[in-house]
Amino acid sequence: MVDEGDEVLLGDPRSGRFVAVPPVGGAVIRALQAGATVDQATAVAEDLAGEPIDVPSFLAELQTLGIGGAEAVRPVRSAPIQQRRWVYGPGRARARPMFGPPAWILYGAAFVFGVGCLVVRPDLWPSPHDVFILDDVGASALLLVVMNLAGATLHEGWHWLAARAAGVPARFGVDRRWNFLVVETDLSQVWTLPRRQRYGPLLAGMAVDSTVLAVLLASQLTARIGIWEPPDVVARVTAAVVFLVVSGMAWQFLVFFRTDLYAVLVVATGCRNLWRVKTLLLRRAVGRLTPEEAIELVGASARDLHVGRWFRWVWLLGFAAVVGWFVLFSLPILVSVLPWIGAGLGAGPQDMRFWSAVACIPLVLIARLTVVGLVLRDLGKRLSEAKRPQHLPEEAKTPR
Repeated sequence: MVDEGDEVLLGDPRSGRFVAVPPVGGAVIRALQAGATVDQATAVAEDLAGEPIDVPSFLAELQTLGIGGAEAVRPVRSAPIQQRRWVYGPGRARARPMFGPPAWILYGAAFVFGVGCLVVRPDLWPSPHDVFILDDVGASALLLVVMNLAGATLHEGWHWLAARAAGVPARFGVDRRWNFLVVETDLSQVWTLPRRQRYGPLLAGMAVDSTVLAVLLASQLTARIGIWEPPDVVARVTAAVVFLVVSGMAWQFLVFFRTDLYAVLVVATGCRNLWRVKTLLLRRAVGRLTPEEAIELVGASARDLHVGRWFRWVWLLGFAAVVGWFVLFSLPILVSVLPWIGAGLGAGPQDMRFWSAVACIPLVLIARLTVVGLVLRDLGKRLSEAKRPQHLPEEAKTPR
């Protein structure tokens, strides 16, 4: 249980389910945890509320939502492909030094230095063509996949380590944002922490990205001003990684994709179910709100409604931002790789270029094909649920 102003956040860390209840609900749980019977907890609640309280129904509703049951609970799936269990290692003491005040001062300085370099020295801005480290496009595409995977592992691993430093577990998964494939860390457990302690795990990925970017830009800057002359391979690899880090950090600012900064927005504004409320407000704006959804919207929290009124338009404008991100970072690479594949396939099986192109095709298409598979899976699940009678209330959403 976490007290948050006029609400109490109740959750079951085993399942990752969390709901916000009035203070009287928190009083009931605290009484039960102290050893009170249900009747005694009811008396405590009625004294606090000044009116009759149906505590048995309240407890039954919590168990229906997967909170407070005595039986073993499997964590709620928050991504189509995901670990089933929470990752509790390494120990908190080992992870904490990387996320103490000195570390965060370093991360902040690295972010400011990186942004400053790109603003003051526009010649340091990366180019999409920097990712082609080798003269062979296919080999460069293979290296790009490896470097992307390494970067994602470091970013998500830092989320996990920051969660461990805060004393909570995390787990990894694969999901999609529209037609983009993403790797993500489920940080639902940060809801068990006081609000100010949630920011560290959420910002940890960008913190390590900022540090890597600062080191690489410092290397490039010192080379440009003649302090040292790196070997050609080092310069090429550095330029490629700078491009990947900058594009990844730019992605985090696309809050309408439920990125790290979206999670920070949710925590900072005190929202509980912003994504759903945003959807309902949009449906109401275009006249597509059903009677059931109208009732759901009426019951939404004041914070979600207040933020959702402007966030829904941010989400709509996000389509233009996605196009811009795609044009800046993804399209130039595809424009270079696809003609190379076409030329290789046109050379015929007797030419090695043909087989290099064939080997490169999965690297280019695997993310897109995975997204298609996830879309089909979601569609099949929705059709199956539509045919099944619905008796249980909707589960509480946990922002990631």
